[in-house]
This record gives sequence, structure tokens and C-alpha cells, in this order.
Amino acid sequence: MTEQLVKTSQDGVIYTITLARPAKRNAVSDRLLRALDAALNDTPEGTRAIILAGEGDHFCAGLDLAEHQHREPFGVMQHSQWWHRIFQRIQNGGIPVIAALHGAVIGGGLELATATHIRVAEPSTIYQLPEGRHGIFVGGGASVRVAKIIGPGRMCEMMLTGRVIDAEEGQRLGLSHYAVGKGEALAKATELAKRVAENAPMANWAMCTAIGRIDNMATDDGFFVESLTAALTQTSPEVSERIGEFLQRKGKGPRT
Repeated sequence: MTEQLVKTSQDGVIYTITLARPAKRNAVSDRLLRALDAALNDTPEGTRAIILAGEGDHFCAGLDLAEHQHREPFGVMQHSQWWHRIFQRIQNGGIPVIAALHGAVIGGGLELATATHIRVAEPSTIYQLPEGRHGIFVGGGASVRVAKIIGPGRMCEMMLTGRVIDAEEGQRLGLSHYAVGKGEALAKATELAKRVAENAPMANWAMCTAIGRIDNMATDDGFFVESLTAALTQTSPEVSERIGEFLQRKGKGPRT
């Protein structure tokens, strides 16, 4: 029987993807990455939020180094770009992704986590970028995503020293958005997913796809794209209905 490296489930409009390689601390092998890519491809129609979790004691301990001892430079570059494409789909796919973190969130696991939009961390969560100790460099997007969250200087220090950041410090640095108790990350992620799913799908799409891109733009370009995105989201029939209902609840009614 083929090992199932990624498990999926659907509960209404919430789709859960679980890394399922616990014996290896959910380290990312090529087969696991293909399975994650397939799970994203198979996102059911009508899904409004995705939860990303890890089976066992850890979220993800990063790259499976056993597969990367003997690679040619061009092969390493292609492999890195493969990671980029999949993680970009998570970040810019238009569906909010909430990560339930616990245990190791290391190397490629941190790169995966920071591609999500909301991160919930249990007390056992630890963050690390140990690539320097292995003589390698990050390849799954950390130099962009992690550096934007904690700053390039702090990321450089993490890589140079290989030090471990605990859940409390990670929360303070912005690596997580919510801190919860032991065993509570998945329940909190589900609660947040349900709340997020109540938003208009186009609004969620805009928030997930526009904000990160605007951050990469010159200020004037960012303002222009913001206006275009506002024009797309605020003129749909669903939004008109939502605003009308809000005004009626407030007892004001639409202005004439």
C-alpha cells in the first residue's frame, strides 16, 4: 500500500490539509511536496478557507536532507523554484490558509508556514533556520517571506547561529498571530477558518492576493492597485446586499 503523505478532509466550506509523515517529523520529501501540490489542486469547489496542519508531534521539520546530498547546481535551482511555485499557490491562491503550528517549524517548515495567511501556535512550537549549520542556503522563500516578517538582520542572525526561537518569542516577532494552549491549535484554526469563511469570497480573494503584491510595489503603484482592487470588490451584488443588511441592522437604512 502506498504511504499517504498528505491527508485531506472537508467540513462544509472548510478544507483541511494535514502533512502525514510523523515518523520523519513531517520533513518535506519530494513525494510529500507532490502530495501537497496534489491536495491543493484537489481543493473542492466552494471552499472558503483552508487549514494546514501536521500529524504527530511536529508541524514540519523542513527539508528532507537525505534527498539532497548529491545534486547538481541547476537541479538545486529547479527544485527551489518548484517549492516557490507551490508556496506561491498557498499565498496567492485566493483562499485564506490558516496554519495550526506545534512542535518543529524548522527550515522549509517555516517557509511553508509563512506562506499561509494566519498562523496559530501552541507552546511547543519552535522556529529555526539551521541551513547554515548544513552549509546550505534557504530555498523555499524564507529570504523573502521570513525576512519580511522578522527583518533581514534578525533572519541573518538566525541562520548564522542556528538558534531556536520559542513560541513566545515567535509570537512577539510575528511568526504567529495567535498563541494557544497545548493541543488547541487545530481547534483555534477551525474557529478562525469558520469566521474567515463568513466573508465575501471576493473580499477574501482580494486580501489574500493583493496585499502581499502591494507590499512589493512603489507607493504610488500600491495606491493605484488598491483602488482597482476596491473597485472590484465593492461593486458586486453580494457586497451591496451585505451593506444593505448592515445598515438595516443599525436602523439607518440606505440613504436616498
